[in-house]
Amino acid sequence: MTKPLKLGVVGCGYWGPNLVRNFRSLPDCNLKMICDLNEARLKHLKSVYPGVQGVTQFHHMLNGADLDALVIATAVDTHYPLAKASLLAGRHTFIEKPMASSSAQCQELVDVARERGLVLMTGHTFLYSPAVRKIKEIVDHGDIGEIRYICARRLNLGLYQKDINVAWDLAPHDISIVQYIMGEAPLSVNCSGSAHVTPGVEDVTMMCLTFSKERSAIIHSSWLDPRKVREMTIVGSKRMIVYDDVAPLEKIRIFDARVERPPHYDTFAEFQYAYHYGDVYSPYIKQEEPLKAECQHFLDCIRRGGAPLTDGHQGLELVRILEASSASLNKGGAPVALGLHKNGDHGRSLLAGSVRRATGPKIPAAKLNGRKPSAPADPPRTAIKIRVTQP
Repeated sequence: MTKPLKLGVVGCGYWGPNLVRNFRSLPDCNLKMICDLNEARLKHLKSVYPGVQGVTQFHHMLNGADLDALVIATAVDTHYPLAKASLLAGRHTFIEKPMASSSAQCQELVDVARERGLVLMTGHTFLYSPAVRKIKEIVDHGDIGEIRYICARRLNLGLYQKDINVAWDLAPHDISIVQYIMGEAPLSVNCSGSAHVTPGVEDVTMMCLTFSKERSAIIHSSWLDPRKVREMTIVGSKRMIVYDDVAPLEKIRIFDARVERPPHYDTFAEFQYAYHYGDVYSPYIKQEEPLKAECQHFLDCIRRGGAPLTDGHQGLELVRILEASSASLNKGGAPVALGLHKNGDHGRSLLAGSVRRATGPKIPAAKLNGRKPSAPADPPRTAIKIRVTQP
């Protein structure tokens, strides 16, 4: 039998323990090591998972640990230096969303992974959700007709971040789902928002993505709402889908509803919209934890050498959209174009001349022991001080 892959998780704050739990439960994974600056967190997790080694220094995971892969679930501004060190050390690397603080950093990580033949995967968990996969199946089969627009709401009270705004924190989930359903990247981005609690860090944003064929998606994100809302409406020319992720049952409801205009009329009095109201039904959804499916997919891609569904290119494209949203915020909500390469590769945001303020992550000067990271022939032996918080 094939030996289990040896894996380490960096970051045991908010989201890291969920990754530890799922990787630990997979039979073809040997979770050997976890890393966090908080020794109390390490002590707790080690008591829950005996046999897992806990370290506070990241370099221990690179030097002599004999790991096959690393999972990074730390603060966004640490993703790039940690992931690059992991890739240069020959480790397959999984990074929580968003992939890095800038598209330039994402592109460099994609290039390093490609040059070294390593799997680079981003944590867009909802694309592994049975509900989202079912929606994609329904849309691709043409059951709802042509998509007209998508409206997404992701609202709750907190958790407030200091280094990224609510668009960078919550919108990546909905952006990844929207692109997956639409099957293409947006052409432009508009984003407006307000900072009510922390100056310069928007806690409420409204983002509009414009797609081809006059289609659009509206994404409302908020840390300042009394209820936890995770809802998306996909409006088609024949039917409409409502996806409620917090619903215990019937997460997907399909409405046989539409509006039609008469093909011919001679006077305004003869003009009437035709409203169709039909049945509402909910398809069966298999009960499966998306994060567990995502973790297994990462291991499968390492073994088979395939590209993940949410690979580095997907992470790069999403960060380009987030950069465009920050540029739009700086311009008072004006549209920012996203160009596409002629070969159909992922788009590049046209942000020349835009001024960044504190709407996106603070981009650190990623240094290892005071020196810019390079690509040595041997795995790097370096200590990286990290601030481990939630992803």
